[in-house]
Amino acid sequence: MILGDRPMINRHDILKLSFLLYYKYYKFTQISMLSAQHPRYKQLKLFIEKLAIAQTDEIKWELLDLALTHPTFSATDNYEQLEFVGDAVVRIVASEILYEDDHKCAVGEFTAIRSMLVSDRCLAKIADSYGWGRYLLVSNSASRDENGLETRLADSFEAVLGALYLSTYNLNLIKPWLAPHFQRLIIEIRKDPARQNYKAALQEWTQGHFKTLPEYKLTENHQKTGKPGRFTAEVWFQDKLWGQGVGSSIKEAHQEAAKVALQALQESNLANNLLDETAN
Repeated sequence: MILGDRPMINRHDILKLSFLLYYKYYKFTQISMLSAQHPRYKQLKLFIEKLAIAQTDEIKWELLDLALTHPTFSATDNYEQLEFVGDAVVRIVASEILYEDDHKCAVGEFTAIRSMLVSDRCLAKIADSYGWGRYLLVSNSASRDENGLETRLADSFEAVLGALYLSTYNLNLIKPWLAPHFQRLIIEIRKDPARQNYKAALQEWTQGHFKTLPEYKLTENHQKTGKPGRFTAEVWFQDKLWGQGVGSSIKEAHQEAAKVALQALQESNLANNLLDETAN
């Protein structure tokens, strides 16, 4: 499925990466070959039970073990490559659920809500609800780094999605347990429009297509704190004004301007022109 201006998942890249992962697969076959009494095997089984995944015979346990191994625990056999796959997988899952929820929604809103769903903060919260940290192998020094906990959980979360995807090359092991979390978050975000991060969505769009960021220009119209219209923000990209927004705070003005700019850019031929130039 493709939403917006570009595919959410590059299957060609995933297939190439799978060769590297299968190299690691053979290094970890001892996990699946060991008896059910092996401590790590039992730990992974408990983890899958937490996710309520019934099709345990389809899971590649050695990939799951990698997905739950932090780079500080093993410099060579860890979740970094699987995280790359999972980053694409989590976006396609979020995109599908958003489309199923309201396929007539504006693409700009899709992108803004998705940026919230796949943020480290949301993914880490979902992971924490399953007691993820108890199953993640991490060095003692890293485990004491509380500031890095959110990133560790989010990265490992993506890696587990990558492992489950590469176990079956579909979303059957993922959507049944992840969809309810995303559906709940979508409702919460839509009830509170201020949580829709258009600024992050715009950054994702410009970086994805042009490897660069938009520029924000701010004007303070008056100095009355909390009063409407205090700030006016403009979004400039490639020497052109794409959006303008007004708000009582800098954040609000930025978000309003980003919302307008994102919609305008997605409706423009800017990305298509880039593709044409690349093809020529």
